[in-house]
Amino acid sequence: MSRLLAACLTVAFGAVLAAGTAFGVVALLEATPDQPNTPLITYEQADQGS
Repeated sequence: MSRLLAACLTVAFGAVLAAGTAFGVVALLEATPDQPNTPLITYEQADQGS
């Protein structure tokens, strides 16, 4: 019975550790500032008038 209890506790600990890691990664990604969306190359627009 003690092996079954140890196995259940190990599985529960692994699940809690995985969930905590996932929440930590999401928190780190949301904490970083957004990068500006500026294009590296710009093209001049040709006049379409006739």
